[in-house]
Amino acid sequence: MDVKRILWPTDFSSISERALPHVKSVTAQFGAEIHVLYVIEDIAHHDGWYGAFDSKRVGELMEHAQKTASKRLGQICEKYMEGCPLYVKHVAIGDPSQEILKLIEKEQIDLVVMASHGQKGSYRFGSVTEKVLKASPVPVTVIPVEPVK
Repeated sequence: MDVKRILWPTDFSSISERALPHVKSVTAQFGAEIHVLYVIEDIAHHDGWYGAFDSKRVGELMEHAQKTASKRLGQICEKYMEGCPLYVKHVAIGDPSQEILKLIEKEQIDLVVMASHGQKGSYRFGSVTEKVLKASPVPVTVIPVEPVK
């Protein structure tokens, strides 16, 4: 198997970081580039909470979320990926599993490496991981992480 591009989806939790040693190992073995993806939930499609927001306010919130996500991705890449030959940062808005699958196709990803569940996961296997594993056209390596109780 020739691996040129690895996708590591993250929710910025310490749980998702548990996949990093494997990502770095595969990268070192194949000289692959790492694509790091964070997905922002699209709040424009939710009913109002604590009062309704107009479209301008929703736009401001989403812009702030994108800036924050880009900054955090930069921090993660600087802290953990200094030894990797190339990393590409992606921020998307929408459903995490759908955005992961879109990026696999768009960037011609060869391998996805992700934790068994995310920050909100209280089970051994999360719904995003399950959806990606079932629908991915490329191999997915799932790193088992015990749920936080």
